[in-house]
Amino acid sequence: MTQIQAQAQTPVNVHAAEKIGTVQQIYDGALLPDIQANTFRNIDRLFSTRTVPASGKAYPLPAGDKQLKNFVFKSNGKNFDLYDYVSLNRVGGLLVLKDGKIVFENYQLGNSEKTRWMSMSVVKSITATLIGAAIKDGHIKSIDDPIVNYLPELKGSAYDGVSVKNLLQMASGVRWDETYVNPKSDRRQMLEVQTMQKPGAVLQLMSKLPRAAAPGTRWNYSTGETQVAGALVRAAVGKPVAQYLNERIWGKFGMESDATWWLESPDGLEVGGSGLSATLRDYGRFGLFLLGGGKAGGEQILPDNWVKDAGSPKMVDGKLVNYGYMLWPIPDAAGTINEGAFEARGIFGQHIYMNPKENVVIVVWGALPKPTGSAPVGDNDFFAAATQAVR
Repeated sequence: MTQIQAQAQTPVNVHAAEKIGTVQQIYDGALLPDIQANTFRNIDRLFSTRTVPASGKAYPLPAGDKQLKNFVFKSNGKNFDLYDYVSLNRVGGLLVLKDGKIVFENYQLGNSEKTRWMSMSVVKSITATLIGAAIKDGHIKSIDDPIVNYLPELKGSAYDGVSVKNLLQMASGVRWDETYVNPKSDRRQMLEVQTMQKPGAVLQLMSKLPRAAAPGTRWNYSTGETQVAGALVRAAVGKPVAQYLNERIWGKFGMESDATWWLESPDGLEVGGSGLSATLRDYGRFGLFLLGGGKAGGEQILPDNWVKDAGSPKMVDGKLVNYGYMLWPIPDAAGTINEGAFEARGIFGQHIYMNPKENVVIVVWGALPKPTGSAPVGDNDFFAAATQAVR
């Protein structure tokens, strides 16, 4: 019996009695504020999940000597302060770490230290990081390997000829429409297939997509790509993705609490692009793991320079794209406090901001009303100002 199987029971959810909406209502942006917050902290009730067990020894997050105080900053031509950011952007949790210490921690919308909150696409960055770990462990020989070497069921599909690197950069050339609110989009079709909870159904959907461009010649954001990435990890390492996450990062680095991860079917494959649910501090610890270059428990988990490479813009068909290996470099950052910073992010305002130069991690739980559109207060402006304020 594996560790994951032995601890497969969904961990206690302190919010489990709350009324929640449906997954369709989430992506339609059709939830009233209280129900939306309830739903975001109860996503383990929407699909089958696999538990990522807590470490036996939590990585310490002591309080910093200098705590973050209120500050004023400019965004979109207007002045805002810390309170504006939390209120206007409907922030349900905010954690700021400086030099590995907590300099600000706050919970709103009924959340607490025990709350697990949905990752949305933040987990894409975790899935991509596991590909890095699989390369370091020798399960994947090279980032340039064709993915069909590991997923032979995709031979003859549009993914035949796509490399691991193409997949990480979302430059496979496979057609995909990410529109969240269009029920006919590829993203929503994938969601509908996920609700069927049939083993292999999502990967089968991906195998039927047509090619739109040659591999490596077009960047196109695709949640489907991360489902393929999750399947790649599972096939390469020969164990559930959540178990590999636990063995190489979650347990080894010292995550304090259990997490849960959506599955495409009971005891099936993890949903590589969404559906992780974890505490605010453990998201912060993942940020520290990347900030430290991918070391955990005294061991180098990721290849040398992986994090820097993953968090940097990439050339796609001769054009610089502001996207790394499922991480987002902060744009227009040269010469600013955000220079070299990058983030994992998800819809509705989920962020893990990482600034290696300033040794800062900022985690934001968002509950914006719609999955698309910009936040009232610019997140990157806030990150820069908060980082400056804790110098």
